[in-house]
Amino acid sequence: MAVALGDADAPAAKAPLVLVPDSPLVLVPDPPLVLVPDPLQAPARPAVVHSSTNGSATPSTDAAAPAAQNGSAQGGAAPAPVAASAAGSQAEPKPKPAYPPPAETPTQEGPRGLRFDFNSGCRILLPEREHPWKIQLSDLDTGNILYQTEIKAGRVNSSKRYYVRFRLEVWQQGELLIRHDYSAADREVLIQFPVGTLGDTMGWFPYAVKFKELHRCRLTCGMAEKLIPLFRDAYPDIRFIPHEEIKPERYYATYSMGLFFDDKDCLHQPCDFRYVGLHRTAGYILGVDPTEVPPRIAIADGGRPVAEPYVCIAVQSTTQSKYWNNPGGWLEIVRFLKNAGYRVICIDQKTTHGTGLVWNHIPNGAEDETGDRPLTERARWLKHAEFFVGLSSGLSWLAWAAGTPVVMISGFSHPLNEFATPYRVVNYHACNGCWNDPHLRFDHKDFLWCPRHKDTPRQFECTRLITVDHVKATIGRIPGFGRYATNVAAAASVAPPQSRAPSPPPNKKRGAA
Repeated sequence: MAVALGDADAPAAKAPLVLVPDSPLVLVPDPPLVLVPDPLQAPARPAVVHSSTNGSATPSTDAAAPAAQNGSAQGGAAPAPVAASAAGSQAEPKPKPAYPPPAETPTQEGPRGLRFDFNSGCRILLPEREHPWKIQLSDLDTGNILYQTEIKAGRVNSSKRYYVRFRLEVWQQGELLIRHDYSAADREVLIQFPVGTLGDTMGWFPYAVKFKELHRCRLTCGMAEKLIPLFRDAYPDIRFIPHEEIKPERYYATYSMGLFFDDKDCLHQPCDFRYVGLHRTAGYILGVDPTEVPPRIAIADGGRPVAEPYVCIAVQSTTQSKYWNNPGGWLEIVRFLKNAGYRVICIDQKTTHGTGLVWNHIPNGAEDETGDRPLTERARWLKHAEFFVGLSSGLSWLAWAAGTPVVMISGFSHPLNEFATPYRVVNYHACNGCWNDPHLRFDHKDFLWCPRHKDTPRQFECTRLITVDHVKATIGRIPGFGRYATNVAAAASVAPPQSRAPSPPPNKKRGAA
């Protein structure tokens, strides 16, 4: 009897520690070669398992297929295809995968025709031979045997898709054919970042750099094309390509960065990102030090965009819960900053954003530099700004990378979710932190998402109850703030509330007992 931990989904095995016999477990001989879809590639539809009349799962050759994000794939069974109606109606179009899939055939050659790689977990392809193959997967760092089986032919895929320092061993007739210990040194590795996000990639990318430095691999980063100019010149030893140019057959290992909301079995992340922070989850996925480090970025030439001292602001975001929902907040802060002697530059992409009857506009009095500008140009504005005032959104992460002090106004996320800043503004007297509550599933399609108080008087109170004075006081702690005020009255108007000398009580002299 051999002991194997729950890295492979054996039939009816639900507990994390499972005793499995040293005999064939789940795999069945070829044909067919059917893999359960990876949640990254088909996130919208749960896997469906068909059972035979005796309750056993139908055969599949994916020995350690992961559970689908919204369903369960028991015993590695293949999902049923989407059923068409009797009238032969056209099936729904498949959702676009979040990332390019790995190569169909594992990329590394082994003895006797077997192939393996570490693209989306440890994958082994075993051709049919006269004698069965015996396979064992182990974790070299923990010393645990993760999976054992014998199979005549087929595929094995570890359920864990994040970084594990695997040992792969294969025997035939008692002869050890291969013992391969994971080593990315001088090998091609792909780390994939989702498109359509700025802040997430800014936060995750430094951990890809740590992975390259630790493993001394030849690293390729697949990401949104508009982000590549930010990093390419700053990291000439890393290859940056858009998803469309990825050639998966060239890579020894592939890792995909993401926020896996429904990964309750922790197949794509060793721990839930809501516990460790949006950016630090990449450190856990890649097995590197999760300590945050800002990335180096390339900044457009041209020096200061304006001669006068200025502050950048960004008031727009992707969901209303991220906004500063104090109705007059931004108007007051723009007035406050201008009285302090700063030009106030709004660098949002959009002047207005919202849905239905709810729309958000850049504040009156701010200079409009909105538009779909290159991110290197945005970085130039941020680099020379005195400081930045924004939300839990991508431009705050870009300001962090540019080395600019960031005043971050946020209530829907816990402070551990973003990078550390001494100028975080959060009101703990109000409801807060729903984004980091694992019991609450964020709905990307609901612009007015407020899971605890939607359609009540308390909706968005997390930022609605962040006062103007609170933000002013936080800005007032930035070293050098107020030095550009041009007169005594203006200087008095910019003093943060708690820094003003208190007025003496009525009918008492100063210093009286």
